[in-house]
Amino acid sequence: MQVEWRRAKVLELTSKGNSQTEIARSLQVDMSIINRDISYLRQQAKTNIKRYIDERLPEEYEKCMVGLTSILKEAWNTATKAEDKREKIQALSLAKECYSMKLGLLTNATVVDDAIRFVAQKSCNLKVNNARIQHDEIERHERHESTTTTNEVF
Repeated sequence: MQVEWRRAKVLELTSKGNSQTEIARSLQVDMSIINRDISYLRQQAKTNIKRYIDERLPEEYEKCMVGLTSILKEAWNTATKAEDKREKIQALSLAKECYSMKLGLLTNATVVDDAIRFVAQKSCNLKVNNARIQHDEIERHERHESTTTTNEVF
């Protein structure tokens, strides 16, 4: 509980522009604790971004497209039925704005797709690096056991 409070405070103070030294002094803790907290907060932010890109962004994108399509349809209905020229022009202006927003979303879809691919690749690279580290640790352990066994024989 205290760790969560401190990390929330570290995040708050860093967002206000305080240096790590100032935060450590303010919270009366060692600088190494602040370094660990900031590393943890960075990792948590990466995880949150990945989750948002994977789970929420596609859903929000789809809702925006459906909503804009509904507004566009209503704008065209209003423009078609309107007898007042100002009302018709406003409805057509709204339709034009919807087309522009939809085009922007469709164009940005490639950016979103690139972001998803980037996160997936980084995740894959992380798994590969972790596997290499584990492999290296196993080899070191086996070499250590081999050396220990050889020394015990002599």
